[in-house]
Amino acid sequence: MIQPVAYKKTLTGKSNAHLITFNDGRDYAVKYYQTGFEKTLANEWVAYCLARYLGLPIPFAQLVEIPPEFSSTIPELAQMTQTKSQFASLYVPDCFDGHQVTAVPSISNRKNLAGIILFDYWMCNRDRTRKNIILCDDGANSYHLWIIDHAEVFSSYNWEFKDLEYLPITILKSATHQIMACFIENEQDFHDQLEIIQTLPINLIEEIVSLIPDDWQVTSEERKAIVSTLVTRRKRILRKLMEKFIKRVYLPIHEKHE
Repeated sequence: MIQPVAYKKTLTGKSNAHLITFNDGRDYAVKYYQTGFEKTLANEWVAYCLARYLGLPIPFAQLVEIPPEFSSTIPELAQMTQTKSQFASLYVPDCFDGHQVTAVPSISNRKNLAGIILFDYWMCNRDRTRKNIILCDDGANSYHLWIIDHAEVFSSYNWEFKDLEYLPITILKSATHQIMACFIENEQDFHDQLEIIQTLPINLIEEIVSLIPDDWQVTSEERKAIVSTLVTRRKRILRKLMEKFIKRVYLPIHEKHE
């Protein structure tokens, strides 16, 4: 397991991520368990694993252990809850968030965009803002798009068991989704991605959830509810949400540009 060697800074955002250099020579955005944000780490872990399986453009991440003797020397870390494991996402340098780019002429990985949108609806990610994508210059007046920060999937960073049963099933208000929709050339991309999500093995979802560290305070009942919610949403809800998005967002955007 990689070890921390240098603290750089606290990153902006509600989930209080910290930029730390590890002994593999790379920088990671590290999130600690926080009171008031109790489900942040579990949300990040589940979303990351599923996004990676689906081939979505999400930076590499892993569970890490920050030794107490390291954290205690850094005032910003000393105040954090010291669980055994933290969530570390590889920091992608020399990129911009969506607010920092005034115009996006082209996205080189546009084939991923329908998958990102459906993933957000499946996971009920209500926080796909322009700050939660990063754009890396890919040459030829084009950007490669990455998705980051999934602390608020399942609609909240501090959801409780009962909340999962009543997740929203409406169109998400996301200007970022609208930007992505502009670059999706074929409506069939949505249907192809839906099939991939719907055929993802249930036992894989169960395994991912089972690997949530115990000291992240996710009960066995909550773990079962995560699996049940994901299976139910993809089977009974996701297609309807996809069709609503296509009708209300995707098609009007493309009809306007014809």
